[in-house]
Amino acid sequence: MTVDVRPSDISDFPAGDALLSRSYPKLLTADYLPSVLVTALPLISRAQPKLLTCGTYYVAQEAGQTLGAGEWTPDRARSGLGHIRHLVTDDRVLRRGVGRAILDHILAEAKMAGVTELECWSTRTAVGFYTAVGFLSEGAMCFPLAPGIAFPAVRMRCHLP
Repeated sequence: MTVDVRPSDISDFPAGDALLSRSYPKLLTADYLPSVLVTALPLISRAQPKLLTCGTYYVAQEAGQTLGAGEWTPDRARSGLGHIRHLVTDDRVLRRGVGRAILDHILAEAKMAGVTELECWSTRTAVGFYTAVGFLSEGAMCFPLAPGIAFPAVRMRCHLP
């Protein structure tokens, strides 16, 4: 599979929104209770225009079709630390290199920006993916999505060479 990874822009909103709303429900169902998904999915499965134009959110495409997306941001308080966010692959093309292409792009960009360590709050579903590319689990956690709504995740970390 030949995947082109590029920074997103606002024109990617419709495809990004469709990707998230279609893929997250299918990808997360096996690892989360319905009671968690019913409150979390409306909050996490929508594209955010602010992210699409931030400069460090990327889309992966093949033949003009959006197959994945993901973002990294530098930590505001700690130099050398970056955070991976919203990395998603179309559920119809899993294990075909799309997520890895995005992550490789993120790793290269973050390293050029002086990042020496990346952290992510992985879904339970993606722990295997992150582990396979060198991230280590630091344990279970929950992060707030909205007042009264917390989402179970796994804090993971990778040191960049």
